[in-house]
Amino acid sequence: MNASVERCCILIPCLNEEGAIGRVVGEALALGLPVIVVDDGSDDRTPDIVGALPVTLLRHPTRRGKGEALRSGFREVLRQGFDAVVTMDGDGQHLASDIPAILAASQEHPGCIVIGARILDRDQQPPGRRRANAVADWGISCACAQPIADTQSGQRLYPRAVLDLVDIPAEHFVFEAALLITACRERGTRVVSVPIASRYHGDFRVSHFNPVRDVTRITVYTVGRVFHYGNFLASYRRSRSEPTIIGATESIEPGIAH
Repeated sequence: MNASVERCCILIPCLNEEGAIGRVVGEALALGLPVIVVDDGSDDRTPDIVGALPVTLLRHPTRRGKGEALRSGFREVLRQGFDAVVTMDGDGQHLASDIPAILAASQEHPGCIVIGARILDRDQQPPGRRRANAVADWGISCACAQPIADTQSGQRLYPRAVLDLVDIPAEHFVFEAALLITACRERGTRVVSVPIASRYHGDFRVSHFNPVRDVTRITVYTVGRVFHYGNFLASYRRSRSEPTIIGATESIEPGIAH
């Protein structure tokens, strides 16, 4: 595939994904884009499987969390001189086949963060997860002062201006929320979304996301940012408009998609 959306690569953070990582990385490589994998201290066969493939493999000797895995990957992306990166998880819930649409949206909206928003087949989402995502979308959109269709999706394209935020003080799953909020509020970055399917049924390992611990961390961080930037009512009003969704192929419910 043509990688002319500036110089773009694919970044896959992973932890104990021996069941899926070979297929995930193989499908990413088939797109013809360079692939960087960050292994966050796996104790299964994940690094051996990835090490046999033509990718850049970075390894943490111990587990540091998804935020630090992404941070290590971003630093490598910058070191190699790429202008943008598409992130995707290593458990198989994100498909490389969705990346061309994300790249096309980036060409149409240069300089924007592009999110693969899980707004298709939403009946796949467990009710509890859907409610939690809805609350996160509401709060993070308000903190960003713009509507975002899926603030919890890990399949995203980040332009260079956002990669430069690699050292923002946030860890674990908070890091992804912090990138959105900081990029929107301090860099004026817009966020657009491409519809992808919700994939919760299949042979996926148990999520590393802890719904109590990690939701609490994200909530505390987001509330702190809302107070930090101030003018809550104006931010709230801006966040309640319709999110920008590129190439929707089925009816999308009004308002922020959850």
